[in-house]
Amino acid sequence: MLGGTEFVGRAVTEDALARGWEVTVFHRGHHEPPPGTAELLGDRTAEDGLAALEAAGGPDDGSYAWDLVVDTWSGAPSAVRDAARLLAGRAGRYTYVSSRSVYAYPSPAGLTEDGPVVDGASPDAGGDVSYALAKRGGELAALDAFGDRALLVRAGLIIGPWENIGRLPWWLTRIARGGPVLAPGTPGLPLQYIDARDLAGWLLDAAESGLHGPYNLVSRPGHTTMGELLDACVRVTGSDAELRWTDTETILAAGVEPWSELPVWLPPGELYDSLHQGDVSRAHATGLRCRPVGETVEDTWRWLRELGGSAPQRPDRPTVGLDPQTEAKLLAG
Repeated sequence: MLGGTEFVGRAVTEDALARGWEVTVFHRGHHEPPPGTAELLGDRTAEDGLAALEAAGGPDDGSYAWDLVVDTWSGAPSAVRDAARLLAGRAGRYTYVSSRSVYAYPSPAGLTEDGPVVDGASPDAGGDVSYALAKRGGELAALDAFGDRALLVRAGLIIGPWENIGRLPWWLTRIARGGPVLAPGTPGLPLQYIDARDLAGWLLDAAESGLHGPYNLVSRPGHTTMGELLDACVRVTGSDAELRWTDTETILAAGVEPWSELPVWLPPGELYDSLHQGDVSRAHATGLRCRPVGETVEDTWRWLRELGGSAPQRPDRPTVGLDPQTEAKLLAG
């Protein structure tokens, strides 16, 4: 496991351990890996950062040191390139957690894995590149090194325990404070997302079955709605929050940014179609099952409470959520 201590990587590591698999975690040492893993330390962005991974070697009989590598990297594609090249002769399969952001924008509702992808991505790119180009470059790097032994997991919106982006944690924390809460748009707006644990379970099953190539990995469109998500937050927190549904035009006129200031939510349009209306029939035909939204919300709230209410935050991602003063002004209307 390249990473394996936070969010999706953590979910994959925990699932693999629960299956009785032997797991090696290669990471920078910023967070403790799950108990029961073997640990290798290194910073894949530094010179000789893969030294510990290289020194781990493999069996003398010529078999693979690892049956599977899972990589969630979202930075410069050159880091995926270097790791994949190093491991190509040492690992049986390589699973790269990519993103549906690799599709050329705007991607219409119902887009399958055969849709056009972004131009200009390179597996050799280093430094700062856009998220879409970074993920597509990572895909190309994995394919270049592993060919049909590479599985590309094009995830959509990911939520659940261990989230370090802050989307569902922000809603839970805000609703837990109680009182009137700005709820965007209409409660019946369909959402498409995946719990990190459902992603992890499918990923490991798929790799074990020898699946390869790209798969859109997210729930079916309308697996839940914005109203069901926020109602679940009210229920699990036990707060006196009152959801005040506010029309899209009023929110946008106030300069509020969907997705970043009001996490998860997007008004109907091209971006909404891209993120909440993708075709996922291929993944569901190969066994993807998504748990009810209430379970995801309840488990995330339990995890937050265990942490004392403060969720971890990735340093390379901006914080999300609506400023309290802006919310108050909109609620005062």
